[in-house]
Amino acid sequence: MLLLVAATDDEMAALRERLPLEAGVEFLVCGMGPVEAAVRFCSFFAGDRKNLAAEKKDIEAVVNFGVAGAFLETGVSVLDICLAGKEILGDLGICFPDRVDSFDVPGLPFETEFPFDNQTLAHARSILDRNLISYHDGNFVTVNSVSGTAARGVFLRDSHQAMCENMEGAALARVCKEVGLLFLEIRCVSNLVEDRDVSAWKLNEAIERCAEVVVKIVSEWKKE
Repeated sequence: MLLLVAATDDEMAALRERLPLEAGVEFLVCGMGPVEAAVRFCSFFAGDRKNLAAEKKDIEAVVNFGVAGAFLETGVSVLDICLAGKEILGDLGICFPDRVDSFDVPGLPFETEFPFDNQTLAHARSILDRNLISYHDGNFVTVNSVSGTAARGVFLRDSHQAMCENMEGAALARVCKEVGLLFLEIRCVSNLVEDRDVSAWKLNEAIERCAEVVVKIVSEWKKE
């Protein structure tokens, strides 16, 4: 069974309109931001006072999808499809006006980088390639606050060799790692990370485009 996870009702509605009702698929709107995403994700599996690791509902893999902001000068444009090879918590650390440094205390019990399973990525790539869907493949950054300036985007891009930012992926990837679930993340770019100009965004178009691509992945997931 695949669990399809999106941050918002709009992102999920676009997918459900295209995806026939069939066994083997479940849906979760996880909310915006890493905290809300992690809470709703765990609640979906565990319910009240249950053990998350013991209640995985026969989920084979989790597919997180939706929109993202692409960093400048990465070769990624608005309405491009992006596939995550790694998720990174981009703003956990010590905040300065022009940067965020990692904590300099050895042994602190947290992780900030979550590489994805190579076999799962290869499976997704093969589906995209077979359907002649162009995509970019690389690092995603998860942030608590979306970047409102080009300068912050450039910092995140260069610090993490990343191509785009979102607000949920790393939190979901962390939970999946904890309980042994395969995780895949695919997003469509709604805007560039520049000095904020919402009038230049293509949010609705990106939502629709991402849904089209995820339907292809879901429809062919079991064929290989």
